[in-house]
Amino acid sequence: MPLMWTISHADRMVEAVANGHAGLQDIELYLDDVMVSDALPYRKLFDASQVTSGLGDDDMMMLGARLSAYTGLGPIGPLAIVAPATAVRQQARLFATLAPADRPLKIFKTVKAARKWLAAVPSGNAPA
Repeated sequence: MPLMWTISHADRMVEAVANGHAGLQDIELYLDDVMVSDALPYRKLFDASQVTSGLGDDDMMMLGARLSAYTGLGPIGPLAIVAPATAVRQQARLFATLAPADRPLKIFKTVKAARKWLAAVPSGNAPA
C-alpha cells in the first residue's frame, strides 16, 4: 500500500508514511479518515521520505482545494512533512501554498527532527 497511517486519539497524533507512488486517491482516503475520525486538530507527521514520484499539477490543485474546504470545519493541527529529496521538498512547499490553514507547518529532512518539533507544538484543539 503506497500510504499507511495511524491515528492515536490518546496522543492526539496522526502519522502517515508514503512509499513509492502515493497518488491523489491514496491521499484523499487518508484525509477522509482523518476527518471522519475527528483528528483534524491533531498533530500530524507525514513522512514522504520514501516517495519515488509526486503528484501532478492538477492533482496538487485538487488536493489544495479539498484542504481549503477543511479549514472551515474547525481547528487544524500542526503538520510536519518529512521530505529529504529536493523534488519532494518542492512539492511540500507547493502543498503549503495551495492549502493554507491557520496552523503551524514545517518541512524537515528527517523524521527525528519532525518528531522533535511536533512534540513541542500543541495540537489544534487540546482537551481541557
